[in-house]
Amino acid sequence: MRSIFVSAGHSNTDPGAVAFGRREADIAVEFRNMVAFYLQRAGVPHELDGNGTTNLPLREAVVRAKRHPLGVEFHCNAAAAATATGVETLSAPKDMALGAEICKAVAQALGLRNRGAKPENAGQHHRLAFVQAGGIIVELFFITNAADLAAYDARKWVAARDVAAVLTQAAKA
Repeated sequence: MRSIFVSAGHSNTDPGAVAFGRREADIAVEFRNMVAFYLQRAGVPHELDGNGTTNLPLREAVVRAKRHPLGVEFHCNAAAAATATGVETLSAPKDMALGAEICKAVAQALGLRNRGAKPENAGQHHRLAFVQAGGIIVELFFITNAADLAAYDARKWVAARDVAAVLTQAAKA
């Protein structure tokens, strides 16, 4: 079984996007820990970018990600338009199918739009360090959309369980 690196986006010193009194980095750590709970239960070997509320900086996460054949990093999307919604992943071509499975799992669990698996240059950046290290960036939902945030709060454990199930299957492949 292949090992998985599970990372929370941003870090203890970089909060990421902030909306409705919530910090992206805090949500990412929470979701990372929930996914790790389910991976542990399934017996999947994995490493995290910190324990508890610790969230290591990207430069350290990238080093750790390179040691694993599979890696995911959780983020929240943000937009000026409060109506922007949904889940998407950013990855290298080799990880597009797994990214699509993760998108499907999160979208179904949270009842959100599936924006799909996209190449790393589909967003505001052309090259993403975590993707270059072999990982997939998961934009769970739009933190700037009150309905997306409410859906996450209501069904985050279901989403974490379903993402862990997708990762477990990938680790076994």
